[in-house]
Amino acid sequence: MCRLWGGNAFASSGATGLAPRASPRQNNPTLIAFGTKFLAENIPPSDTGTMDLVLTCIRMAARDTNLYSFARADRAPLPGAEPGAHIGVILPNGIERQYSLVHAAPQMTEYTVGVKRDANSRGGSLFMHDQLRVGSTLKVVPPRNNFPLREDAEHVVLLAGGIGITPIYCMMKRLIEKGRSWELYYSCRSRLDTAFLEELSRFSQAHFHFDDEEAGRFLDVAGIVEKLPKNAHLYCCGPAPMLAAFEAATAHWKPEQVHVEYFTPKFAAAQEGGFIVELARSKRELTIPPGKSILQCVREAGIQVPHSCEEGVCGACETRVISGQPDHRDTILTEQERKESATMMICCSGSKSPRLVLDI
Repeated sequence: MCRLWGGNAFASSGATGLAPRASPRQNNPTLIAFGTKFLAENIPPSDTGTMDLVLTCIRMAARDTNLYSFARADRAPLPGAEPGAHIGVILPNGIERQYSLVHAAPQMTEYTVGVKRDANSRGGSLFMHDQLRVGSTLKVVPPRNNFPLREDAEHVVLLAGGIGITPIYCMMKRLIEKGRSWELYYSCRSRLDTAFLEELSRFSQAHFHFDDEEAGRFLDVAGIVEKLPKNAHLYCCGPAPMLAAFEAATAHWKPEQVHVEYFTPKFAAAQEGGFIVELARSKRELTIPPGKSILQCVREAGIQVPHSCEEGVCGACETRVISGQPDHRDTILTEQERKESATMMICCSGSKSPRLVLDI
């Protein structure tokens, strides 16, 4: 239950143009193009595929970290989601940001996300913390999942840094529900910054690292990975240095056992331009100039396609490649998927070939 505090509702700390097309990552063509499987008929009619949801509660999870819950005004069911999924929140200032769900289930009546206030943010977290009030109505993009959990794995090891705990916490709850084997390694600057600390401390499988109690030393990701059983599935979400250390430590692991989610771009967006993009379904041909993305040029041509982050981290603009060699710059596709080049993220990726033919 929420209580009013400073104009917002909080709980005490410790509380817990083209017709829509199927996403290339989905096998069922009757499902809308925004990710995790749900029936299109469950979404109110909208040109953008968004839902109008009400901010029903703001709860404090840790210092500078709040939990925000969204629901339909009539509390009608929302599209379901699986652990690792995120939603897109379109703020009144026009900024759209993706936030991982703290809870996931096949049937849901609310979405809850965790947001850490970042003084150096580009406006998303600052607006959420400083401007949003309970009762506000926002447009929300339904769940997508680029970070799915293998629930049948013999053993799952979860590594989280800071606000990266949000999808990891969701996975942990599902593993407990299913009675699966798991471990958690959670790193934060201090105990005050640790979301869900009281609840997580009840589990012997949860291990904590606080930088200020370790003389400023960071979590020894390599040391953790070295001791893990080789049949484990590993999941990591956190700041860029932690993800880099994780990828280095797991470089010799089978790719299908290593799972990473980035909140920020890993690669610089393609800026070279100078290639042609043929839009097969639209029967159009565009020349992409230096400094512009394929997505920008497609939209300037009056063709509406799904998009969101425009940084290659959300997957909303994933597009099927008919021919040509993309220059992949996203943080979603696996190395094998990059080699196959069946799809690409047109918001940040370019072309290594003079011409690309896309399913647009």
